[in-house]
This record gives sequence, structure tokens and C-alpha cells, in this order.
Amino acid sequence: MFHRPMRQLLRPGQANRLVWLALGSVPLAEIAAHAQPDIVVLDLQHGLWERNTLEAAIGIVNHRVPVLVRTCDGSLPAIAQALDAGAAGVLVPLVETADDARRIVDAARYPPLGRRSAGGVRPLMHGVAGMVEADQHLALGALIETVLGVTNAGAICAVDGLDFIFIGTGDLALSRGTADPAGLAVDCAQIKQQAHARGLPCGIFTGDLAAARKALADGYDMVVVANDIELALRGFADAMQGSQPGQGA
Repeated sequence: MFHRPMRQLLRPGQANRLVWLALGSVPLAEIAAHAQPDIVVLDLQHGLWERNTLEAAIGIVNHRVPVLVRTCDGSLPAIAQALDAGAAGVLVPLVETADDARRIVDAARYPPLGRRSAGGVRPLMHGVAGMVEADQHLALGALIETVLGVTNAGAICAVDGLDFIFIGTGDLALSRGTADPAGLAVDCAQIKQQAHARGLPCGIFTGDLAAARKALADGYDMVVVANDIELALRGFADAMQGSQPGQGA
């Protein structure tokens, strides 16, 4: 096994706290893992990760925490790159149909279940037997974040081979053309209901700790308790505010 299994954490009703990393910093990934979240997410879609930094971060973090990679897209090369680096799972963005979801499974699993090619530095170190064992523990997730994805949520969740569903609230608001919290909450609840009806845990992107706590109280199974961009923005802003004349002791 060349990654820490993640699938065993994924079941409805079990809360998982995620740290989301986009800045591409390997030392920051090590620090995040030291805090022992349930899962560390490396964002390749919008983040600054490159192939070498991805490999390095996974190599370090995997000793403590399962690594989930949000791929840049749903293509076979993008999914294979993340898994060849040793990720415990992939979260594929912009899944809108059942066919999109089936392509995730096809790209992520070795034959005869899929079309993933045998390769990658870490898999090759463990040989074919290690690849087959690791394949059994991969966690495959679909990121629903458009109006069409909400409409097709039931069909997406019914695809055999998916392990969890995740909701991208930012893109969903853009797709709706409104940031109305009430309307967005209805969409998210519909996705969660469809996921839970099929025994899949449902996660949701939350921008801060307060939102993460509320999402857990609302029955979501995976929440983002911290992300590196928000932590940096808030930390620097707090430092500047606290250094104003007349502030402090």
C-alpha cells in the first residue's frame, strides 16, 4: 500500500474535517498534516501545484493523513496523474451527468474495471500486487457544482464505483446566477438527500470554521475546516489591524 486508505472514512454520518490546500507549498502541506485533519485536499484545478510539488507533498502527508486530490478536470490523464502520485482518492470537478461520473470510475480503476494504465514512481515501487491492493482502497468522488449537476444528482449518485459526492458552492452560485443563500441551501440539500439515499457521504465546500460547524450540524459528512488562502488572508489582515496605533496592550 503506497497511500493511507481514505475509503474507510467515508460513510454517511461520519464527520470528516478537511484542510484544503491551493498555494502549492510542500512545507505548508507538512504543517497541515501535523495538525491531523481527517483528510488533506490538494487542489490541482485552481491551485498552484506542479507535478514535482504534488509528488513531494503526497510523499510527506501520506505518513499521517490520506490525501485527496481535486483534479484539474475529468480526463483520464488528469485522474491518472493524481493517483500515480500516490493520492488516496480523487475529487473530479464539474460532474454534470451520469456519463461524467462513469468516466471517473473508468479512468481511475485498473483493468478489468477501468482503463487506468500501470505506472507512476510510487506504484511501480510496489509492483503489480501493490497496485491491485491500492486500487481496492481508492476513494472516487464527484464534485457537483452546476445547475445541470443538481438536476442530474440522482443519476450521478447511482453510478456504481463512486464513493462520495461533494458540493462546490461557489461554482453552483455562479451557475445559478445568484448568491442567494436560501436558494443555494435548497440545491445543496437536494444533492445531499440523493447521496444519502444511495449510501454515499456528501461533502460541501465551506469557507471557514463557522460555516464548517453549521454544515456538520446540517448533516453534511465532509467539510472544509480550513483552507490556506483564507488562513493567509485573514492572518495578514488581522496582523495589520492589530498593529494599528492604539491597538493592543
